[in-house]
Amino acid sequence: MNKIKIDFDKLEGIIPAIIQDAADGQVLMLGFMNREAFEKTVKTGYAHFWSRSRKKLWMKGETSGHTQAVQEIRIDCDNDTLLIKVIQKGGAACHEGYKSCFYRTLNKGTATVDGEKIFNPEDIY
Repeated sequence: MNKIKIDFDKLEGIIPAIIQDAADGQVLMLGFMNREAFEKTVKTGYAHFWSRSRKKLWMKGETSGHTQAVQEIRIDCDNDTLLIKVIQKGGAACHEGYKSCFYRTLNKGTATVDGEKIFNPEDIY
């Protein structure tokens, strides 16, 4: 087994983390992790991220209850992007209430919703 050093220095201390449903392979979201978020994710087994806008650590689902139980963490060839396979608790990764943040399809500049809403954000946030 090779020891991997994640390169948090390339992008000002954060790296992208692609979150994927472990069961069906659907991409649920893209988040960003700093070293602290990564270490907390590994320690707790639940996805944690760095909020670029709020400048703080947060656990996915801390407000909504829609947490992400980590099943596997993969790293890309440049050691600066993660693919994290999760079990999405509560069914929705998106703060808009959909399973995936990628619930719209673009066609000639028009977005079509092709996901089903799981919860109403106004009821939670």
